[in-house]
Amino acid sequence: MRVLLLLCGWCVFCCGELWGQEESAAGVVRPNMILFLADDLGWGDLGCYGHPLIRTPHLDRFAGEGLRLTSCYAASAVCSPSRSALLTGRTPHRNGVYTWIAEGAPVHLRTSERTLPGLLRESGYTTCHTGKWHLNGLFNRPEHPQPDAHGYDWWLATQNNAAPSHHNPVNFVRNGVPVGGMEGYSALLTVDEAVRWLQRERDRSRPFFLTVWTHEPHYPISAAPEYQQMYPELEDPVQREHHANVTQLDAAFGRLMKALDDEQLTDQTLVVFTSDNGPEGDGVKTPGRGSTGGLRGRKRHLYEGGIRVPGLVRWPGRVTAGTVSAVPVIGSDFFATLLAAAGVRVPNDRVLDGVNVLPVLTGTATAVERQRPLYWRLLMAPQMKSALRDGDWKLLADERLEVFELYNLREDERETTDLRDREPETFERLKQALTALTAEVDVEGPDWWKTLSPNGGNQPKAKQEPGVKKGKQRAKQPAAAGTEQRGEQ
Repeated sequence: MRVLLLLCGWCVFCCGELWGQEESAAGVVRPNMILFLADDLGWGDLGCYGHPLIRTPHLDRFAGEGLRLTSCYAASAVCSPSRSALLTGRTPHRNGVYTWIAEGAPVHLRTSERTLPGLLRESGYTTCHTGKWHLNGLFNRPEHPQPDAHGYDWWLATQNNAAPSHHNPVNFVRNGVPVGGMEGYSALLTVDEAVRWLQRERDRSRPFFLTVWTHEPHYPISAAPEYQQMYPELEDPVQREHHANVTQLDAAFGRLMKALDDEQLTDQTLVVFTSDNGPEGDGVKTPGRGSTGGLRGRKRHLYEGGIRVPGLVRWPGRVTAGTVSAVPVIGSDFFATLLAAAGVRVPNDRVLDGVNVLPVLTGTATAVERQRPLYWRLLMAPQMKSALRDGDWKLLADERLEVFELYNLREDERETTDLRDREPETFERLKQALTALTAEVDVEGPDWWKTLSPNGGNQPKAKQEPGVKKGKQRAKQPAAAGTEQRGEQ
């Protein structure tokens, strides 16, 4: 009898351990989670966002199975800062990744930041990253933290772009070991690694967190002939390959979703799909590629076309299929949101800019309460270099916070009519908010942005000419896309 009681007690203990891997301390059933990030995918580049030509059947189906966000924002208008905000919940200038990170630059995501994969791993998740990393300048070198230092058990990544192109890349590194030449196309290779990890490498006794960050449709793009042949009506080879590249990205996403089905993981997995910034190219200085859906500006701009991106969320049984939300959501929100889904508390020892939007995603709330408005700052932006959105209102400013533009996005989402003079009270309120928030962020963030170039962070900052107020003249220029300095973001 004594032995039987001991055995029963041991079984209860073991079951408790197993259950603890599926439920948080608060009793929340913990989902698997995937954060899928495209690169330079515009707000209007998917069929489910209205593109008339690009074929994205898998993402369109996925949108119908969950929630489509119509006011989803990247945390920056270029690559690295957006990624840093996704993982930390903090606006880029606050966490230090103030611009895209060139190879060799000293800028990196510091280990003092508490990251989404790190917190989830501490709480019992197994974690994996595949694809573009772009959160350090000294990639796969001991001087900078690599993905494992930020909470990943397994990783296959590149510093920035797949090189020499998306086809047959040679610069992937797996868990610190260079892979060498790989045959195939980057998005599919990135997803194949994620699928292999799901099927062979992960600890199946624990929930998983997986980030899949493709290089597509960032240049230098390359799309398989089978996808290019789907667009015979396009005479422009640049547009044809871009559209094919997005369809190739869609196929890769579909392959990952099929793997969830095959592993019987779909019903237990929360999946987020989004992009790091708006589309590249203006058709004048650089070849036009992606679509902003008619929004003003493109990549590197803080107008809507540079920061508003696709946002799709599926969580069977929690997120209602076929729903649409216009509530503004920014990339930094996914930090607190995914932690909430996992029943993990957010850090209370630092300022977080993102908030938990899970009630909006699951339909139990129709608004988000924020202590701080949505905020952007990008010193390499061609015109306005700071912006905030508060409700329907958006204020943009030059670097010195001297030149401003005010728009009502509900009535004017293309930002054509500056309302500063017509709405003086709103303008003054938002001006004060932007000024205060910028000062707050400047105090907390590292000073890389003060000493290094805004374009890549790998050169000293250019000295300002005497008597010239930097940014003021540029801010007065017409805000046409394409006047920016081009870089490998």
